[in-house]
Amino acid sequence: MAAAAALGTATLAGCSGDAAGAGRTDKFDVVASFYPMTFLAERIGGDHVHVTTLTSPGQEPHDLELSPRQIASLEDSEAVLYLKDLQPSVDEAVAQSPVKTKIDAAGLTTLEEHGNEVGGHAAGHDGHDGGEGAGKDPHIWLDPVRYAQVAEGVGKAFEKADPGHAADYKKNTAALVKQLNALNTEFASGLAHTKSKVFITTHAAFGYLAERYGLTEEAVNGLDPESEPSAARVKDLERMAEADGVSTVFYETLVSDKTARTLAHDTGLKTDVLDPLEGITDHSRGQDYFSVQRANLKALQQALGAA
Repeated sequence: MAAAAALGTATLAGCSGDAAGAGRTDKFDVVASFYPMTFLAERIGGDHVHVTTLTSPGQEPHDLELSPRQIASLEDSEAVLYLKDLQPSVDEAVAQSPVKTKIDAAGLTTLEEHGNEVGGHAAGHDGHDGGEGAGKDPHIWLDPVRYAQVAEGVGKAFEKADPGHAADYKKNTAALVKQLNALNTEFASGLAHTKSKVFITTHAAFGYLAERYGLTEEAVNGLDPESEPSAARVKDLERMAEADGVSTVFYETLVSDKTARTLAHDTGLKTDVLDPLEGITDHSRGQDYFSVQRANLKALQQALGAA
């Protein structure tokens, strides 16, 4: 449909929903807001869907501003898959769009309020406000269990919107959920016995993952990856790192690593990548959700001293 053409010309070359099929297609046309939604749409839809993505590879999703052409294109899609409260420009466009099938991933699982610290250990820290930067955390896809819940909801939405291919959507969803359950088992066993349970990140994206596997995420910044930490927060992290035997400051590939490297330099820690999987680029440690998540697991095991 027109959505593919419009999105294809709006700097979407190279995205999963590439512009080669621009124009009206004979498939179920889905617009996805960013990579984790695109991945679900493609895996569940299989050969029956044509997926275009609003967020280009390498673009920080939180900063996305839609062009008038992209906004107009939503009107011609058959379904839109997005995550409310992650990308305000997408939320506004979807709210105003007449698209019949609007799938909000945030409504398919439970969201919690997370601040700079998430996990059981954080409650025992003194001298700072654990609720700093708190808000509804949208990073549900980094928890395989929650992501599987979202997948099931997306599958049902596809079945309803495109009943002619419902059997295949159901089959594809079941296969994906099985893989996500297996990934959950890998994380649970891989992080069960570690010397430390605390890890530092520059972006508070891993709260759900930390809660799922009994870890504590200490984030330099809050849920906004571009925010600047206070001097008090940095000093607190330095004290905590020494007390809890933290070895590594994690940063991500889509935003500057300056803060991580500065903190690591001041505390004598190492730096490494923990990928929030908001987009796949040439710098990603894998080609898709599963390979990057396994790279994340390996990085955590190394940093935490897994047995």
